[in-house]
Amino acid sequence: MEKQNVVLVPEIILNSGHKMPAIGLGTVAHPMPPPDHLASILVDAIAASYRHFDTAAMYGSEEAVGKAVAAAARSGLIKNRDEIFVTSKLCIRDTERDLVLPALKKTLRELGLEYVDMYLIHWPIRIKQSANPYNVIGGEEMLHFDMKQVWEAMEECSKLGLAKSIGVSNFSSSKLSKLLDFAIIPPAVNQVEMNVAWQQEKMLEFCKEKKIHVCGWSPLGANGALWGTLAVMDSPILRQIAAARNKTVAQVIYHIYIYTVADPGFLPRGC
Repeated sequence: MEKQNVVLVPEIILNSGHKMPAIGLGTVAHPMPPPDHLASILVDAIAASYRHFDTAAMYGSEEAVGKAVAAAARSGLIKNRDEIFVTSKLCIRDTERDLVLPALKKTLRELGLEYVDMYLIHWPIRIKQSANPYNVIGGEEMLHFDMKQVWEAMEECSKLGLAKSIGVSNFSSSKLSKLLDFAIIPPAVNQVEMNVAWQQEKMLEFCKEKKIHVCGWSPLGANGALWGTLAVMDSPILRQIAAARNKTVAQVIYHIYIYTVADPGFLPRGC
């Protein structure tokens, strides 16, 4: 892959002291491409200046992300692994104190990395090991989620240096408030669904006050995905704005996120 001109992406300084690129690329798809195919796509993304990749144990894309980082380093697209910010997430089958560290170590083996830059609790729930995370049927598959014990295990992952920053995903303001009552290391990020039609104003205000950065997943409305909507990308208002400024709808959306909707507690994600 030929190295392109690098576009500088703004970075956010997290409450952990670490920097995170403000725009990242999600790596979930249904069906998921084979690892080598997906890795090739991600190498192209690195050549196009992406430096933040979001994966998860549930996605099945960790291997491909690791392969892409290694390939980019071999080819000279990046000087070393430290140039790439990798986020991964704890599967809802493993949200139990004694399962957190083994789950992260498995993630690191899949990635072929010594650490992740960000490790998140994917959802504030716990299910049986035999349950399908994508198709939880009925209460009989649900187990008690002990937030305090799970967060203590996340903090241990941070102390061991296996995760530079830790955080949560899909947490409400009330759940975040409860977590902050006992957290020694506060979450650096709360990753939630967000787009121009669902701006999560209450969450943004709460997290700004608590110095937790909000990372918005599917800011384009998960355009084309099974769980997504065309309402954002096909918005007549956004199309009119884009045409008037000779920009794409996606460019307009990211401009709105970064310069209008966003405060320092908002991070758009490119998925």
